[in-house]
Amino acid sequence: MSTNSIKSFLLLGLLTGLILLIGNLLGGTTGLVIALVLAVGINGYSYWYSDKIVLASTGASEVLPEHAPELYGMVADLARRANLPMPRVYVIPEDAPNAFATGRNPENAAVAFTEGILHDLNREELEGVAAHELAHIKNRDILLSTIAASLAGAIMYLAQMAQFAAFFGAYGRDDDEEGGGGGLLGIIVAAIVAPIAATLLQMAVSRSREYLADATGAQIAGTPVGLANALHRLDEAAHREELHCASEATAHMYIVNPLSGGGMANLFSTHPPMEERIRRLMEMRY
Repeated sequence: MSTNSIKSFLLLGLLTGLILLIGNLLGGTTGLVIALVLAVGINGYSYWYSDKIVLASTGASEVLPEHAPELYGMVADLARRANLPMPRVYVIPEDAPNAFATGRNPENAAVAFTEGILHDLNREELEGVAAHELAHIKNRDILLSTIAASLAGAIMYLAQMAQFAAFFGAYGRDDDEEGGGGGLLGIIVAAIVAPIAATLLQMAVSRSREYLADATGAQIAGTPVGLANALHRLDEAAHREELHCASEATAHMYIVNPLSGGGMANLFSTHPPMEERIRRLMEMRY
C-alpha cells in the first residue's frame, strides 16, 4: 500500500473518530452509540449508492458505442492499458468543461464527461483527462473521497445540532447525566472546532488522491503532457464558466474544482493548487 493510501485511510479514521468525539461530548455514552451508528450507516450508504446519487444529480446520460464511438473507444483503450474493466461512460449536458469518476470499485465504476469538455479539448488532452479518471478508479479513490465527504457532512449536521441545543439552553445544567456530554466545552468543540477540523481532514484526503491520480493517469496515457495541458485549460474555464450541476457536496469529485474562486477560497479547496499539479506532471517528462 502506498504512502498516499495509508495517509488517506488514517485521515478517514480521524474523521470517524471526530464523529464519535462529538457524539460523546453532546450525549455521553448514548451520544457515542448514536454517532457510531450514524458513521456506520453513512459509510454503508455511501458504499452502495453514492454513484447513482451523484450521476442522477448531474443529469448525466449513459452512452453506448453506437452513441459516441470515439469517446467510448478511447475510454475502452485506456481501460485496457490500465488493466481495468470497462467502466460505464456518461455525458453530462453542461457547457462548462469538466469530468469525474464514480463507483465503489473497478467492477462498478463510471466516468462522466461534460459536453463542454468533449468540445473544448483535443484528443491528447481528453485522453489525459480520461486516464486521470481511470486512475481514480484503479486507486479506489472514489469510495474514499465519497466516504470522507459523507462523514464531513455528518459532522456539519452534528455541529448544527449542537448550536441548536446551545441556543435553547439544552446544556445549561452543570450536572451531566451519567457519563453525559461535555457541557459548555462540548458545545464549543462540536459547534466550532469540529467542522473546521472536518473540512481540513476532507481537504487532506482529496488533495493527496488528486496528486496520485495525476501521476497514475500520466502513466496510463503514456505521457504527462496531455493532462498537464488539459488541466491548464480546464482551470481557466472554471473561472469563466459555471458548472450548474455541481455543488459543495460533489465539487471534490471533479478533475478541477467547479466552484473555483480566488483569495481565501483557494485555501479551503478540496483540490491541490493547479500550478503545483502541472509542475509535478511536467517533471515526469524527465
